[in-house]
Amino acid sequence: MLSDFYPSKMFKFCPFCGSKEFAWDGAKSHRCGACGHKLYVNEAAATVALIANARGELLFVRRRYNPAKGTLDLPGGFVDLGETAEHAVTREVKEELNLEVSKLQFFGSFPNRYLFGEVVYFTLDLVFVCTVRDFSPLSAADDVESYLFAAPQKVNVDEIGLESIREVVKAYAKLIAER
Repeated sequence: MLSDFYPSKMFKFCPFCGSKEFAWDGAKSHRCGACGHKLYVNEAAATVALIANARGELLFVRRRYNPAKGTLDLPGGFVDLGETAEHAVTREVKEELNLEVSKLQFFGSFPNRYLFGEVVYFTLDLVFVCTVRDFSPLSAADDVESYLFAAPQKVNVDEIGLESIREVVKAYAKLIAER
């Protein structure tokens, strides 16, 4: 069960003093009974790019690595320390697909969680609709195994490996249908 790997159950020792008196407070942090320090568990910021071609098909990627290796995903990744979400999504699209984002617009935020290295990581996925003028340099790189274009309303969401991305695709398909 995924909850067996939540940080509340994984961390047993205080990172400040090494004490075993390191306990989860039941809400969002660990507190050390020996030194009094608190360690908060917060969501990490990640970005997701919604990139459509001239036919309105979304650009999907296939994950090269775990979590969810081999499943469909959307381009994106973690926001680095000191980086804006806008810069992160632009950087990730370049690293993963060799594409230049010329314009972007915030679409929404979606919470996510996934198991990696025996710990559940919580993210807040910041989703942007991105415009790419030239798809000719498109190539799979970094943590992307391959890519494909597909109509968002026709994609089998069960082939998408991450919870949040399934919700993003459903929300985007609904928006397209309402237009």
